[in-house]
Amino acid sequence: MARMTAQPASDAATSGPAAPRSRLWAVVLAACAGQFLVVLDVSVVNVALPSMRADLHLSGTGLQWVVNTYTLTFSGLMLLGGRAADLFGRKRMFLVGLALFTAASLAGGLAQQPWQLLAARAVQGMGAAVLAPATLTILTTSFPEGPARTRAIGTWTAVGAGGGAAGGLVGGLLTDALSWRWVLLINVPVGALVLAGAAVWFAESRADGARRRLDVPGAVLVTGGLAAVAYGIVRTESAGWTAPDALGPLFAGLVLLGAFVAVEARTAVPLVPLRLFGHRSVSSANAAIFVNGLAMFAMWYFLSLYTQNVLDYTPLQAGVALIPHSLSIVLGSKLAPRLMARIGDRGLAMTGSALAGLGYLWQGAMDAQGGYLDTLLGPGIVMALGAGFAATPLATIATSAAAPRDAGLVSGLFNTCRTMGGALGLAILSTVAASRIAGDETPGALAAGYARAFQTGAAVLFACVLFMALALPKASRRP
Repeated sequence: MARMTAQPASDAATSGPAAPRSRLWAVVLAACAGQFLVVLDVSVVNVALPSMRADLHLSGTGLQWVVNTYTLTFSGLMLLGGRAADLFGRKRMFLVGLALFTAASLAGGLAQQPWQLLAARAVQGMGAAVLAPATLTILTTSFPEGPARTRAIGTWTAVGAGGGAAGGLVGGLLTDALSWRWVLLINVPVGALVLAGAAVWFAESRADGARRRLDVPGAVLVTGGLAAVAYGIVRTESAGWTAPDALGPLFAGLVLLGAFVAVEARTAVPLVPLRLFGHRSVSSANAAIFVNGLAMFAMWYFLSLYTQNVLDYTPLQAGVALIPHSLSIVLGSKLAPRLMARIGDRGLAMTGSALAGLGYLWQGAMDAQGGYLDTLLGPGIVMALGAGFAATPLATIATSAAAPRDAGLVSGLFNTCRTMGGALGLAILSTVAASRIAGDETPGALAAGYARAFQTGAAVLFACVLFMALALPKASRRP
């Protein structure tokens, strides 16, 4: 692992062209390693979901909460984790977050009951929320705005997508050769190794002159509000939209989110300063990535279920089958900076989302007799390439107007909106699929339900393209 040299107390002092090129790209390596680890733990679980369900007798609802418990706690606490790193030291919080993440992985791998697995996934999300926020912040504070920062963000996006590619293959190998438990237990030796290296090689840094206060009430309110809304959406599948079992959590979640906004408006050191949304680039790009996340995050979940529950793939076959999808995101992310120079940030964000929407429509035509080339590979490449094209320009737009003192907040906000959108999108699209399946577990019914989810995701993506055309700042071209 690359050694990080001592940094001045002020974040601003670490930015700019004065830093040696070798050190800057060592920073990229360190930031991307953290991003890879966090994303890997989402994707590595997807392929193992059917095996988890069979072993622990999870319900269909419980199965999606194996994913959502992690993503909701991760996204809801990410801004708090980023703020803690700024105040108390990035090395210190990196070590705390990774230790928590590693311990929770051990507990999840040894779980004997569904609730134990879900609790471990929640703690994993907390650890990831402390570990992850520094990744994009390190890049945006180390590189001045321009081509170098754009390339660095493109690399960060591509490495995150690479976690998806590695996760599918590693998850399939471990589940087939050993058991689903090893998709979590594998984090223990890796986490211990990274902890030892970080303790020796990382240097401490923190924001200069920052007030040492954390907005814990804000973090609790936003996490609880989103979890309640997601739970209410899931309850509509069995209880209906007018049932108290569904309306109660939905109403409670909206009340908690309203209280979160009120707390942020009044607290001296808010988790999300509402003034940031006065920047059109910040507000519009974060709204766009939230809506994109509603559709795109669920792709891996449904394709993992489709390949194993409908096409009867083994976990390893499913992991290998989805590698081209993740590699297409990597390719799209790496091509994005060059395309941004030709058609601008907004143009590429819209093009990528529209391309992903077309892929979702194609995937929505799948059935129980689907072949690999026309039912998985073709639409998968189109969906994933569009996702890769869209992510880098939206990240660039969202962070372009941030003052140095707000760089960490804006970076954390972007990550939070993307992950929150994904968690809520999984709840919504799972409910859409379940309403079409209606308890029929035959391959034909399952394929029809998964297809309905992709068709709904396509509609969301096309609506996002229209929103971006109206809301994003006018296109700028990056050299």
